[in-house]
Formats: sequence, C-alpha cells, structure tokens
Amino acid sequence: MSVAISLPAVLDLRAAEPLKTQLLAVRGQETTLDGSDVERLGGLCLQVLLSALATWRADGQALTFINVSEALASQWSAFGASAADLAPQGQLA
Repeated sequence: MSVAISLPAVLDLRAAEPLKTQLLAVRGQETTLDGSDVERLGGLCLQVLLSALATWRADGQALTFINVSEALASQWSAFGASAADLAPQGQLA
C-alpha cells in the first residue's frame, strides 16, 4: 500500500521536525510526496528530504515526488541538490 504525504507551503526550520516525524511514521512503505503547495524550501527540510530519499532507497522502497511546484524545483536546484530526485521514477528531470 502506498502512502501519500502533502508537503506544506513553507518547508522551513519549524516544519523540519514535523516532517521528519511524519516520514519516520511511514518508513518501510512506498511513499509519494506531493509538492504542489510548496512555496519555500529551507536547508533543514532539504536535509530531511534528502535523508528520507537515501533511507527509502536503502530500504528498497520508493519515495517519489509528484506535482512538484516551480518554487520547490528551483529552490531544490539552487541548493545544489539533484533535480533527478524530484522526477517521477523512470523519468529524467
């Protein structure tokens, strides 16, 4: 069974702990992250999301972004993170 998580509009310092908790609660399950509402991405939430990507891969599970907003994509890339991580599985960014 796949789990869907909608990311909040502001992924800042205050959002990092709740995001981490939410992700840990569904660890081991195929998960989609809906980024359609994201307007701002901070460094700490970026780290949480990158850690989640690595964890899901190590667990052999899919963690996929869907409906990635322009703001999320541009700020993700501005931090130097790979845009390929935001692409649906099997597609290149």
